[in-house]
Amino acid sequence: MSQTAPASSYQTASPLLIWTALSAVYVIWGSTYLAIRFTVETTPPFLSAGARFVASGIVLYLWRRCAGDPTPCKLEWRNATMIGILLLVGGNGAVVWAARYIPSSLAALLVATCPLWMLLFDFLRPGGEKPGARALTGILVGFLGALLLIGWSADGTSEKSFIGAVVVVLGSIFWASGSIYGKTAKLPPSPLLITAMEMLTGGAALLLIAFVIGEVTTFQLAAVSSRSAWGWLYLTVIGPIAFVSYAWLLRNAPIPLVSTYSYVNPLVAILLGYFLGKEIFALRVLLAAALVIGSVALVSARRAH
Repeated sequence: MSQTAPASSYQTASPLLIWTALSAVYVIWGSTYLAIRFTVETTPPFLSAGARFVASGIVLYLWRRCAGDPTPCKLEWRNATMIGILLLVGGNGAVVWAARYIPSSLAALLVATCPLWMLLFDFLRPGGEKPGARALTGILVGFLGALLLIGWSADGTSEKSFIGAVVVVLGSIFWASGSIYGKTAKLPPSPLLITAMEMLTGGAALLLIAFVIGEVTTFQLAAVSSRSAWGWLYLTVIGPIAFVSYAWLLRNAPIPLVSTYSYVNPLVAILLGYFLGKEIFALRVLLAAALVIGSVALVSARRAH
């Protein structure tokens, strides 16, 4: 997916610009979980997700082509399509479907296990890096936290809450698979062009799913609440800013600093879910959250050395 730059490339970026971009990634990506929950309250999940990805992808693709990025070849389009399906259909599609049944903060915490899956899959692929004792500890602790969260969702709640939690975990596996595949696949040199291509292809696949399962034919614009409309607009217009900021950070900031988003985003989601989404937290949920976020921080710290 995204490409990293040599260490010398980020020395000219000012700390103000770096922290502005990092704050955008922290807040925007952390807030998307609640925005998704608001959006799917009165709009079909796959239709709303597909529409926003296609809309954002068109704008981003035209921008990068006008900025001078070369036309992608067929192989690059094929790889981007594969990654877009894994990330946006398998990964984000799982989140938008489950958002109707589980709190946004729970979804964010379960998605936070993605770096753990990536580390595990990277070890399993040919030529992958073998995790050390510290990384294995982080993986085990993180998965324990995820199991506790899934158990909480099944205790005293509806069956769909439990299924929703499991689906989000499966979505994290798809996201990790797509990320690992993108590390070696032939793609354009521009991370922003790659993002646009993945949005276009993944969004188109989501729209196809929405058509097949009847979301397109049953959707009624008059039934969309103002909160859902604002949530969709936020995801479509503001959401891509985080992608652009993240791509810029990879080329202009230390990678260990950039990687902190993976355990700051869940904290942002928890706070917004509590104050804006009126989501209730039990002590055991906070314990599981500490295990998941702590494990990701442990793995991220290991990658920094």
